[in-house]
Amino acid sequence: MIQKYINFILLLAFTSMVSFSFAGEDNHNDHAKAEAHTSDATHAEEAHGEDFDPVEMIMHHIADANEFHIIGNENTSINITMPLPIILYDKVEGLKMFMSSKFHHGHTAVDGFVMDHGLVRKIVGDFPAGEQAVEVHHGEVVANGHHYATEGKATLLDKTSFYDFSITKNVFSMFLAVFILLLIFIGMGNFYKKGNMVPKGIYSALEPFILYIRNDIAVENIGEKKADKFLPLLLTIFFFIWINNLMGLIPIFPFSANVTGNIAFTFVLSLTILVVVNLSANKDYWMHMLWMPGVPVPMKLVMAPIELIGIITKPFALMMRLFANITAGHILILSLVSLIFIFNSIGMAAVSIPFMLFMNVLELLVAFLQAYIFTLLAALFIGMAVAEHEHH
Repeated sequence: MIQKYINFILLLAFTSMVSFSFAGEDNHNDHAKAEAHTSDATHAEEAHGEDFDPVEMIMHHIADANEFHIIGNENTSINITMPLPIILYDKVEGLKMFMSSKFHHGHTAVDGFVMDHGLVRKIVGDFPAGEQAVEVHHGEVVANGHHYATEGKATLLDKTSFYDFSITKNVFSMFLAVFILLLIFIGMGNFYKKGNMVPKGIYSALEPFILYIRNDIAVENIGEKKADKFLPLLLTIFFFIWINNLMGLIPIFPFSANVTGNIAFTFVLSLTILVVVNLSANKDYWMHMLWMPGVPVPMKLVMAPIELIGIITKPFALMMRLFANITAGHILILSLVSLIFIFNSIGMAAVSIPFMLFMNVLELLVAFLQAYIFTLLAALFIGMAVAEHEHH
């Protein structure tokens, strides 16, 4: 029990130090600006307030990027990032592969591609091949006195001239989560295969979660007969969401990526549930979905389209619930940190940091609850699809 309290205190102390270090760095930048503009200190202070954009800062931290930011930024003497592989397919020039470090934090164009706020964009029009020194400002590229527009990667809704298959920081974090889970659960499997019946260490902490997911989620919603068939899927979803939620709350490299707050991530998870539910559905499910027994024919014609729409809306609700809750938590925490810079006062830390610590602790609970709710509803939808109904 004492160790738990010690760990909790250390967590609070670590979060406080990180927050104060950001505030201290900001004050250092203010001091440097004041020295550079000693003739007008008030103007420097106002300029600093205008330079800091909380919306841009928050969106930068919760959005995906083609490089992993570690510390500093372009406006400071320290700007450290971890380069990630850039894999682009140009519809005209074909495949291009290189590391994001070639962009030099957005100051270099590589074969007509630039990095703007961590994302790869292509320069529109004729632009020299190879590496060229450029300046990028919100989608506009300036090179040798000429201004160029840019375009983003092609998506399902926006057809452009290139596709981006790069390893982004969210993809990197997902690979890291997979590695951690494999390391833990392969070791756990080998531990039990050796005949050990009493779990130790982290295995003893994970066993109650595994048993709970099987007995109280899978069996209760799917049934004893078919629960074990879907148990690997449910366990994978639960622990994969949970560990990515927790990693997103740790504000230091190699964590901090907002994976579960990315709509593409939650979309793929929900699409997986949609496919599993409908491929596993039995005849009774489709009969009750399309032609409900005991219901008058006119009502069947009305209810059938509504039920078909429900096939899509149920996983859509899963997607939006996870995305919205995790993203909202990140935005709220970053907004509390931003108060220090908005008011340009270290005294504001006395207000924002306690609230931020409270939100961090609350987000630990939210990280578990969102993984639990997603898994529970997935099991419920699967159970509805494979349930056998009695016909009279």
